[in-house]
Amino acid sequence: MATIKDVARVAGVSVATVSRVFNDSTLVSEPTRDRVRGVAERLNYWPNGVARSLITNRTHAIGVLLPDLFGEFFSEVIRGIDRSARKVGLHLLLSSSHSDTGELISAFRSMRGRIDGLIVMAPDVDAPAAIRDSRADFPLVLIDPGIGVDDCDTISIANFEGAKAMVQHLKSLGHRRIATITGPAGNIDSRQRLEGYRSAMRGKSGGWDPELEIPGDFSEPSGYAAAERLLTLEERPTAVFAANDYMAIGVMGALSDEGLRVPHDVAVTGFDDIAMSRYLNPPLTTVRVDAYRLGERAVERLLSADGQHPRRKSRREVLPTTLVIRGSCGSPGVQRSRGAPSRGS
Repeated sequence: MATIKDVARVAGVSVATVSRVFNDSTLVSEPTRDRVRGVAERLNYWPNGVARSLITNRTHAIGVLLPDLFGEFFSEVIRGIDRSARKVGLHLLLSSSHSDTGELISAFRSMRGRIDGLIVMAPDVDAPAAIRDSRADFPLVLIDPGIGVDDCDTISIANFEGAKAMVQHLKSLGHRRIATITGPAGNIDSRQRLEGYRSAMRGKSGGWDPELEIPGDFSEPSGYAAAERLLTLEERPTAVFAANDYMAIGVMGALSDEGLRVPHDVAVTGFDDIAMSRYLNPPLTTVRVDAYRLGERAVERLLSADGQHPRRKSRREVLPTTLVIRGSCGSPGVQRSRGAPSRGS
């Protein structure tokens, strides 16, 4: 096992300099800091975290609380958080709340004293109030909170803008009867995407019809079941906008089982741009969300908040979305990307 002396020797610095790097001292230049951390990573050296915590009163770990730890979207968020945290020598403590407010509060409290900061993705409508009532003494960054919590930075997705842009694209292709498969009723992402759909459908050309809004739960089976319901309508939709890619995949499966072709009979679009979307037949037109960047920016926000005045003004950042136009929508041109506007401060 490598020692601090090994790191100092290979990096060409003193043992004291290595110690300063891992204690976040401002006396070390950025090039030297990067070189020392690079050598430490190659040698698989990490200082004794327990001993260092006793000296600095810091754990050098951050907590990450997500609704789920599985699936392509959450995996990318975690990857972005992990890569950014490792660059500055921080460890992760991961947990999931399964979108349950009670579990969220329990996990939130269990991490106190074990972490220096917390990143929370809380898509449940009631979550912000629960977090506000359970505030701790460490920095907190919220991902997709819907509404802000005092003194907390927030990172969110341009859900409304992305959904609206997608439906407007379908309308530009001549579709007027466009259905949507929504996510869970209490989910903020789902609600914002539904609002974007409605805004586009209630535009100048109209076309909004409540019977074309079918509930789902972000899973493939719910997309399949929603498509079955749509096929029973007297006037079927010519296009479907699913609030995430998994439900869009379910829709395509149901249409295929009924002998219908995508996009010739029904155009299908989704949201998120998970990796498998490009390998479907036809490839799925969707709204790209940079989940990796979402996690990366959450860590950057957390680090910038650490040590600042507790009464500082919170900051809100909205990551833009991009339309990825592939074969499932029937557009003359495929595999094109077009940005959707976003709002933020």
